[in-house]
Amino acid sequence: MEKTILVVGMSFLAVVMAKAQDPAKVDPQHYKVIFNNPQVRVLDVRLKPGEKTPLHSHPNLVVYSLTGGTIKSTTADGKTTTVTTKPGQVGWRDAQTHISENVGKTEIHALGIELKR
Repeated sequence: MEKTILVVGMSFLAVVMAKAQDPAKVDPQHYKVIFNNPQVRVLDVRLKPGEKTPLHSHPNLVVYSLTGGTIKSTTADGKTTTVTTKPGQVGWRDAQTHISENVGKTEIHALGIELKR
């Protein structure tokens, strides 16, 4: 019985933690859901210069840059990458948990297309 309670409790905690890292929930200032169905979710993402997101997670996704900019990404294990994008640029991102920071001089505006299947 104790083992069952432990498994149920840990499963519940895992679900709560996963939902807590949804960027639209933990950072609605920067992430707005503009489309959502069983196959895909589209996020409108905006970060002004110097702004930083809290730690959050994405499944595999495609990022479409509406404006150019320079963004630093820090993954949950502490690795950082800095990328400069141009308007109209499209990129693939594997599922990850990270923090994003606009380290450029212009606002970043992008669409994040999260794949559910």
